[in-house]
Parts: sequence; structure tokens; C-alpha cells
Amino acid sequence: MAGPSLPLRVATLLTGLLECLGFAGVLFGWASLVFVFKTERYFEELCEADAGLLSNATGQADCKAQDERFSLIFTVASFMNNFMTLPTGYIFDRFKTTVARLLAIFFYTSATLTIAFTSADSAVLLFLAMPMLTVGGILFLITNLQIGNLFGKHRSTIITLYNGAFDSSSAIFLFIKLLYEQGISLRASFIFLSACSIWHVGRTFLLMPRGHIPYPLPPNYSYGKEEKKTAEPENRELQSNECLSSNRDGSGLVQQQNLRSFWSYALSQRFAWHLVWLSVIQLWHYLFIGTLNSLLTNLAGGDRMQVSAYTNAFAITQFFGVLCAPWNGLLMDRLKQRYQKEAKRTGSSAAAVALLSAVPSLTLTSLLCLGFALCASIPVLPLQYVTFILQVVSRSFLYGGNAAFLTLGFPSEHFGKLFGLVMTLSAIVSLLQFPLFTLIKGPLQNNPLYVNVTLLLTTLLTFVHPFLVYRECRAWKEDPSKP
Repeated sequence: MAGPSLPLRVATLLTGLLECLGFAGVLFGWASLVFVFKTERYFEELCEADAGLLSNATGQADCKAQDERFSLIFTVASFMNNFMTLPTGYIFDRFKTTVARLLAIFFYTSATLTIAFTSADSAVLLFLAMPMLTVGGILFLITNLQIGNLFGKHRSTIITLYNGAFDSSSAIFLFIKLLYEQGISLRASFIFLSACSIWHVGRTFLLMPRGHIPYPLPPNYSYGKEEKKTAEPENRELQSNECLSSNRDGSGLVQQQNLRSFWSYALSQRFAWHLVWLSVIQLWHYLFIGTLNSLLTNLAGGDRMQVSAYTNAFAITQFFGVLCAPWNGLLMDRLKQRYQKEAKRTGSSAAAVALLSAVPSLTLTSLLCLGFALCASIPVLPLQYVTFILQVVSRSFLYGGNAAFLTLGFPSEHFGKLFGLVMTLSAIVSLLQFPLFTLIKGPLQNNPLYVNVTLLLTTLLTFVHPFLVYRECRAWKEDPSKP
């Protein structure tokens, strides 16, 4: 890594971190933006006449139709966040970095300009703008994750850090909200984000590779000097999707398993329970973020000052996702090293002990989600500070743990396809957030108790996954011939 290319690599690393931190995952700061949209009277025409009069008098309107419209926009955008992982990964594999980034810039700039020039009369355009913003952000993340390949043994740390920065970027909408409260218009803020496309274009042509950054790096690889001339691995799909994992070390251990077809893994019990684990926890997070403004409004009795203060507190905790994310990877790395030493001493299956290292991470993520869900279900406003903390830690652990498990639990040649499949299927499950919100606002008359209890009981199912993996690993260690 030493040599004249080191400053260029460091510059690419730091600007990539800034790009993920400032742009990639802003959608998940939705609650802050909804507060501004409501102040700007977006979708206020959906409110009943008496609710509108009450709002003008006291600032306290329980306009369920307006809340449902905002919830639907977030549902569609968050669905695209997962569902588009597979096609955007293919675009990156097939057309390489420059094309993928130019497409990201197009989507992102189009989205920010659309939001900038949207008003209460044209608020329906948010249904187009927010999904485009999400797709652009995902492409920024995917193209930046390969930068970890430049730093050898620090690769997992960098990839995990970038995923954490993606989570923390949700705080950007908080800054927009705070600026709005200081007199800076929503239009001015989003025009500024649009203007940042000049910076994205500069990074694309001055710092980022035109093709892919290979892993491992070839012996004579010189970053920034026509890296296309350096031989890249033939399996580009594996190399690019590999970057999505926060912990790729040890994937070779899984290759000791008997090679089977992709569908034999996709239809396996291990994959099915992992899908349940990811989908249930993710549904909790999406439902909470998408309905946070409505939840806080109800708990605060419509007091806009309190709603604003708690919305700010939520967004601030989201910013610390960049610090929480690496701990999950560190936990798995340490456990894997410990179990591998034990395997050498006892002669156990190396692949089994590598997979066993994921069990504490899976269990801890489920525990964090259960704690977060319990706090969110208790209608006490000050308790939501604890909810915010548990939510950001749980979400930081979720996606890194997901990718790491797939690398440890399945052959590496199927990682890209399995990753895309689990994200796509979990995206379909995430669509449940809108009918659940509609159920709370309608038949349940704004009382989420029954929905929360049902989801809490469903969350207990996520503990089945680490238990089955643990049991499978114990059996596998005793009889390595088992697949």
C-alpha cells in the first residue's frame, strides 16, 4: 500500500466516507423532513375541515389521511432501498464504476431538484422523488464500498465504517430541519444538495476507478494509473457484491462444504430462518421510522415544540450509527479468531466454528430489537429517548450481521445472488408497514397496542434463527461430513 499512490488512496477513502455520510442514506431521516413538510402544509387538503381549524388554532391536528400519505411515501421509498439492491448491483457488475456513479448522480440530482421545486400543490411528486433519492444513495454506497479493497487487512473495518456512515447520513434531514427553523427555505437546502453533484462528478472522474478495484489486489497494482490494465478477477459479480459485506474474512472456510446448486441453498432451512430474522427486525425499524412523527404527535398531545425536540433527538442519535456499526464486525472477528484456535486444537470443522461466530451477533441483534420494540410500545414520551438509542444500535448491527452471516453460512460463489434475494424478499415484507399503519389509524382508532403486541410476539421468532444455527454448528463440529 506504500508508494506514490497512498495519498490518492487516502483521499479516495476520506471523500468516500464523506459522500456516504452526507448523501447515501438520507431517507432514514424521514421524520425530520415530515415535520417540515407538515409545516409547509403538504397534503393538508386531506385533513377534515374541523381538524384543519383545530390545527390553525392550537397546532394540534390528528389528520390521519395526511399521516397515511406520508407513511405511504416512506413505504415506497424504503421498499426501493432494498428491492433495488439486486438490479443496482447488476448495473455495477456489468457496466462498472463510472457508469454506475453517473446513474447515481442522475437519480440523486433529479430527486433533490424535484423536492426543491415541489410545493404543497405538487406534493404528489414526492412519490417519485424519494424513491429516486434512495436508488441514487444505494448506488453511491455500492460504488464506494470497493474502496476497502485498497487497504488489505483494514478492509472489513472500512466497509463496516462505510455502512455506518450510510446509517448516520439520516441526520442530514435534521440539519435541513434546523436550517428551516432558522429561516433557510427547504428549496435552498435541496438546491444546495443538487449543486453537490459537481463534487460527485469530480470524485467520479478524478478519484474513483473506471472499472472495479480488485480483491485481493494484484502484486503490481497501482491505483489511479490505468488500473484497467491490471488483471481483475473474472468473477466480477462476486467481487462487487463481496464489498457489501462488513466481514468477508473466513468466507473461504465455507467453500469446504460440498458444492450444491444455488436453489438448494435458497430453499434451505438456514436461509429461510435468516430471511425471517432480517424481515421481522427490518419491519420494526421501517414502521418506527415511517410513523415516528405521528407517534410523537400523539404522545406529546400535539405540542409541536415537544414533537420538534424529540424529532431532533432521534436524528442526533442516528448520526452515531457510524460509531456503532464497527462493533458488530469487531465482535465477530474476535470470536472467529477464538473459535479457529479452538478448532485447530480439537480438530473440529473450521467452517463450523466460523459460522458459530455469527451466533452471538445474531442473538444480540434480536435482543436489541426486542428492547427497542418494548420501549417503542410503551406510550411514555420520555422513554422514547431510550427507544432512539436502542433503535440506532440495533439497526447498525442488523445489516452488517446480515451480510456477514451470508458470507459465513453459504459458499462465496452464491453470495451475490443470495444477498440480492434476501434483500428483495425482505423488501416485500417491509410493505406491511403501510397496512399496519392504516390499521392503527383506522379500525384501532390510533391505539397501536394490538399491533405492537403482535409484532413483539413475532420478534421472538427471530431468536429461533441463532438457536438453529448454534445447534447445526454443534452437530457439524461433531460430524464434519454433514453439509
